Amino acid sequence: MLTRLRVNGFKNLVDVDIRFGPFTCIAGANAVGKSNLFDAIRFLSMSANKTLMTAALSVRNETARNADARSLFHRVAGKSTDIMSFEVEMITPKEAVDDLGQQTVATANFLRYTLELRYREDSDRSQQMRGPIEIIREQLVQIPKNQMGKHLPFEHNSRKWRESAVHIKHRGAPYISTEGEGLSRVIKLHQDGGSSGRAIKNPATQPRTVLSTVNTAESPTVLCAKREMESWSMLQLEPAALREPDGINAPFHLAANGAHLPSTLYHLAKEAGANKEGKNESLDEQAVYCQAANRLGELIDDVEAIDVDRDEKRELLTLQVTGKDGTIYPARSLSDGTLRFLALTVLEMDPYANGLVCLEEPENGIHPKRIPAMLRLLQDIVTDTDESIDETNPLRQIIVNTHSPSVVLEIPDDALLVAEVVEELQSGRRYKKAKFEHLPNTWRQKVDPNGQTVSKGKLLAYLNPCSLHDQEMYSYYARVGRDLVESNRKGRPKVVERDDLQMCLPHVAE
Repeated sequence: MLTRLRVNGFKNLVDVDIRFGPFTCIAGANAVGKSNLFDAIRFLSMSANKTLMTAALSVRNETARNADARSLFHRVAGKSTDIMSFEVEMITPKEAVDDLGQQTVATANFLRYTLELRYREDSDRSQQMRGPIEIIREQLVQIPKNQMGKHLPFEHNSRKWRESAVHIKHRGAPYISTEGEGLSRVIKLHQDGGSSGRAIKNPATQPRTVLSTVNTAESPTVLCAKREMESWSMLQLEPAALREPDGINAPFHLAANGAHLPSTLYHLAKEAGANKEGKNESLDEQAVYCQAANRLGELIDDVEAIDVDRDEKRELLTLQVTGKDGTIYPARSLSDGTLRFLALTVLEMDPYANGLVCLEEPENGIHPKRIPAMLRLLQDIVTDTDESIDETNPLRQIIVNTHSPSVVLEIPDDALLVAEVVEELQSGRRYKKAKFEHLPNTWRQKVDPNGQTVSKGKLLAYLNPCSLHDQEMYSYYARVGRDLVESNRKGRPKVVERDDLQMCLPHVAE
């Protein structure tokens, strides 16, 4: 779980410092830096497993058809800077399996990882295999137990959730450290027992991070950090992949593009039946399909059942939805929005799907009236911070970005970050950078009283996205007003429910 991210010098992310809870929504206009934040997370995830150049070339490039590592570095007055840095705070898995199949347990799983990189103009062709990116500094340390409250500021049950999610053994020494300067600089990998560390000489010549080279149980905490960063995924659900049937022996976990949806649901049902040791297996399998159908029924009305057809002759698994009139619709005939919603439903049901999921514009293909159902589903996917971490409450996290007013109005107010582009000066030269602001009187302001809060004026585009005479918006605001009065709702308020924004909302009191 990513709890904090600091980025400096990556694309238009300059001096960015964001704290994350289980669910975060980043709203903003096009081309302000929302996707760049996702790119930074993807780069870090890839660098935990691949070479730095592979990680750099995997990030989308807006300015050229061919990817270029130079394009990742921030530009001032048309000229790229040479340094970029990252600092992440994260809760990692307590256990991990190494590349040899050995299971290992971390000494601590609340960690801070720092990576500083330089772009090097290198004309030496013999060194081109390592690429032009060199490591200036790499460090992995634990966050002390007495600072957990400060570093986990979002609302959570400290007895149930925090004690089950975080394990810390007192240790002062780092797990990865950088010593020296220039040609004498070395990066050291320390054992969990507190050894002096194995030096990785001359890190400028190394094509990858030290963290990415750890593959065995000899360094359990570093391995757990690597596994956590590897699990950070960009969920880009593609209708073509969602519609495809699966082979009987296909992987049974949802891919980033939505592939293996039938196989995942089929195996979830089979596993539910097998857990009953032969008693009422079919009933437990059907319970899984009924759960998926009930959830999909929140999006579309015409849902009677969901199941996966197993064709033994062709060895295929095909997802199908049965309507209330008995008509069977295979996945290839379902709408894009229905398939995306169904994929997220299966993700929520899968206890083995852990880690961070980044999702762009979840409202795509969803009717505005059904967006609240989509947002409820997304918030149900993430870890429940009032309960202990276990198989029914895995350590899952979601970050979405959007520019939809319908999404902004419906999310919890403490989950919202508003992104915009601002101009600043550096050495007399103007440059643009992304800025991320939160709403006042939320946990983000409590932990950072001097942080940037979004003004009501910047929220007007989301609060009043249409003409006041638009009948649909009139009805929407009227419904919100009735719900507030009639339900006397408690808990985390939505953005549209905040008292300090009511004057900006038309018709709410009607």
